[in-house]
Amino acid sequence: MVERTSATVAGALALVSPGQPLRDGLERVLLANRGALIVVGDGADVLSICTGGFLLDAEFTPQRLSELAKLDGAIIVSADAGRIARANVHLMPNPSIPTSETGTRHRTAERMARSIDVPVISVSASMGVVTVYRGEAKHVLQSATRLHERVGQALQTLERFRQRLDAAVGTLSALEMHDTVTLRDVTAVLQPAELAVRIADEIDSELVELGDDARLLRLQLDELLEGVGPVRRLVVRDYMRAGPGPSPGAGSPVADDVGRGSARSGLEHALQALARLSTDELLEPRRVAAALGLAPAQLDLDTSLEPRGYRLLHRLPRFPEAVINGIVEHFTGLQKIMRASVGELEEVAGVGETRARSVKDGLARLAEATILDRYS
Repeated sequence: MVERTSATVAGALALVSPGQPLRDGLERVLLANRGALIVVGDGADVLSICTGGFLLDAEFTPQRLSELAKLDGAIIVSADAGRIARANVHLMPNPSIPTSETGTRHRTAERMARSIDVPVISVSASMGVVTVYRGEAKHVLQSATRLHERVGQALQTLERFRQRLDAAVGTLSALEMHDTVTLRDVTAVLQPAELAVRIADEIDSELVELGDDARLLRLQLDELLEGVGPVRRLVVRDYMRAGPGPSPGAGSPVADDVGRGSARSGLEHALQALARLSTDELLEPRRVAAALGLAPAQLDLDTSLEPRGYRLLHRLPRFPEAVINGIVEHFTGLQKIMRASVGELEEVAGVGETRARSVKDGLARLAEATILDRYS
């Protein structure tokens, strides 16, 4: 699973995003074919492992950074990169800290970042790359042009998966209404949903590096991803293996709380199991089905399944989560909910006559809409 860029790394990348003074200075250093080692932070913890150099306390400008890079030592700038504190400094991180780097400048940068929680930037003259270190994280900067190309391609891929997901969700809704859902139909929704979330995580990491230049791209990403997470969650909730029932007095408030807690735990467990699947595993419907916690006998893709009804009830307007949970727990299946009379629905706590009629009318409208969509 691709993890979103952490807040600390995101903050470091924001300082070196295109258009920022620090990024302009780094590009000047590269154009001059020079190397540099820059520590973003001039607190006491940083200064405690520095020696030599000279105090500047001057306003930061890209030109000054480029000129100071002619010196051998490191450059210390303030935490907001607004001032240059010191230059030509010798850094002395703990040499026992492990590092995967080979070059002297990069080894020092990685050890500094692991010693103190500040961004450390290494500019390689020989390779022409800029690397940002923060804690255990390491990020090689890319050009703005390359980032835009990568994000554009990823957004196109995400759009295709979103179209595939929307079609699969429409099909699933129609099949749920007719009680003809198979395990294959469920995995056909979960596969593009999970892939879409992963692609969005990758795009998000790229957008962090683009900084302010990413505003329009982020709007496009948010639009494509809208509703994907809730659909994935509700489909898993509808079809995952039911947990063991509560032992104390079924139907009592204590038992209901235990049951809900078990369901929440099972939902998170299933979502985590999906997230742990590799991309290749995610393309195998049986591996996706296994993440739902179903018994081995139920992993035949043609096995018939009935949804609990969470997803379709969430499509009804102005229905609180507690009411939806109560309806599902009372009837334990979508077909029973659809066949229930207004009077039977009123028996559920929190469902009066008005809401009971809304359930009946709303599900009827959804049934008509799914039939029209399927055959139009």
